[in-house]
Amino acid sequence: MKHLLAIVLLCLSQLSLNAQTRYVDLLNFDLLGKATTHTLTPYDRLPDTLQHRIRKPLWDLSRNTAGMSVRFRSNSTAISLRWENLNGFHMDHMTDIGVRGFDLYARQADGSWHFAGVARVRSGKQGQSTIIKNMTPEWREYMLYLPLYDGVVKAEIGVDSTASIEKAQVDDPVRRNPIVFYGTSILQGGCASRPGMAYTNILQRRLHRECINLGFSGNGKLDLDVARVIAKVNASVFVLDFVPNANVQQMRDSMITFYQIIRNVHPKTPILFVHDPIFSTTPYNQTMRQEVTRKNEVVDSIFTIIRRRDSHVEMLQGTDRLCDDGEMFVDGIHLTDLGMMRWANLLEPVLRRMMKE
Repeated sequence: MKHLLAIVLLCLSQLSLNAQTRYVDLLNFDLLGKATTHTLTPYDRLPDTLQHRIRKPLWDLSRNTAGMSVRFRSNSTAISLRWENLNGFHMDHMTDIGVRGFDLYARQADGSWHFAGVARVRSGKQGQSTIIKNMTPEWREYMLYLPLYDGVVKAEIGVDSTASIEKAQVDDPVRRNPIVFYGTSILQGGCASRPGMAYTNILQRRLHRECINLGFSGNGKLDLDVARVIAKVNASVFVLDFVPNANVQQMRDSMITFYQIIRNVHPKTPILFVHDPIFSTTPYNQTMRQEVTRKNEVVDSIFTIIRRRDSHVEMLQGTDRLCDDGEMFVDGIHLTDLGMMRWANLLEPVLRRMMKE
């Protein structure tokens, strides 16, 4: 009898909780971080016309919501989320929150962004979580980051039944002339502990400028169809960080053409190329050391050819100085949150200068 009573009380408690929270579809608000709106679903990163044209691994990764965020404002005392992931992925070297979870930032009076909480994930594709509660009922601007290594089928923001929720009032990050990043798994967000710690998302908050993340884990191989997508964005800076994935032959065959597709449309927009980093295992793994050295030599030689005729390109140097202590990697290759912060610290002053140019 006591067991039955406990079940009844639990059900009534859950019904009461649901009655106090109303949910609004994420798509009622502005979705940031997309290079195009012509996608199979609102949560995809590449145009639907490429579904049967590009390599399947690249297409599948384009359905991950890396770098996407939603801006809104509310006077609710609590912010909740319920959602359905596309795949329900789990990886052994990255937190489930980073892979398929969400995290929330609140905008402060001084214009800075402050971490507010995460939507905790459980097993399966569906989730429901209270991100933050017990707040004073005052208006705040929020930014919700979407999963890095999974997609979204549907997501809804929950607020108090008596509270209001609406589109953001403040244009922050500024959406005009975003920064477009193209690259590999590190760029996609591997292996940030939560979405907001991917370095493009860190930079988006610091620079107050929308960042578009076209990182494709293991597949940043200079596919020319992706260059054509990038070229359609009226960006302030293009960042090309493909060296960890592209082999020497791919760089020789496609690097100049990839660059030229973008440059033909944007004759003076700054383009930043990025070196392969010196990974923590490089001092010990001689095969990897030789490969990284060789690829950096090749990208430098091709960059020199480009630089002779284009003064609006740069090569990011200093990546070798980020990891002398070896502490910025999870598995010797992918970044911890410390690594993401160091990478953002290296890029921030360069991007600030290039944006002004």
